[in-house]
Amino acid sequence: MAPPDNNDLLMHQQMGQLLEGMNGLKESIRRIEDGARRSEDMANASRAVVHKRMDELVNRVSGVEQSMAVVKEDVSEMKPVTEDVRQLEADAAKMKAAVADMKPVTDDVKRWKLMGVGGLTVMGIAGVSLGVSFADVLKRIAAVILGKI
Repeated sequence: MAPPDNNDLLMHQQMGQLLEGMNGLKESIRRIEDGARRSEDMANASRAVVHKRMDELVNRVSGVEQSMAVVKEDVSEMKPVTEDVRQLEADAAKMKAAVADMKPVTDDVKRWKLMGVGGLTVMGIAGVSLGVSFADVLKRIAAVILGKI
């Protein structure tokens, strides 16, 4: 066999370098693909977390909306009650005024009881004063009729 010439050796060397370069490119592509997969996996995980948080927010907002609806319903049910309370307050103010007008009378009755004057005595005094007034009226009528005035 003939000894290999320089061209063969150079060609074999270049083919080896080419194969080494191809292997290096394959490795680089594999690393890039792995990095892209990891990046995609992390992005998917991140999106999953965002979606989970979004679902939680939706649930919380719907809970707040339901609570607001219940509060609105309670408030609408309270309106007639508050109107009743206002009416009761107005009635209480009227009663307070009426009681304030009665206070002097009840104070007089208490004073009479302390003095020992009972209901019969008060009625007797009232009867006597009416009787005297009635008698005075009759006396004047008689005087007018008899012409003494």
